[in-house]
Amino acid sequence: MRCVTRAQRTEVVGVQDDGTLKIRLQASPAGAPEANDELVAFLADKLDVASDKIEIVAGQDGREKLISVEDISTAHVESMLGGNLLADE
Repeated sequence: MRCVTRAQRTEVVGVQDDGTLKIRLQASPAGAPEANDELVAFLADKLDVASDKIEIVAGQDGREKLISVEDISTAHVESMLGGNLLADE
């Protein structure tokens, strides 16, 4: 997942050529605890899971992040977050 900060609103904006999901965050900078908290809260809302089920496994201090979500499959996460975006390609 690639996070772009200082956005007007928090949203999923697309899928990059390498398959990485791109998300805009209002918080800044990308590695700040506030931005990580915003990302986790946003994902929890979009995936309809508790925020404690989401973990930033790698990339806590940067824009590129690896996310783990307990109790749901990777395919489910991709369909919930990027399904419409992937269908448009």
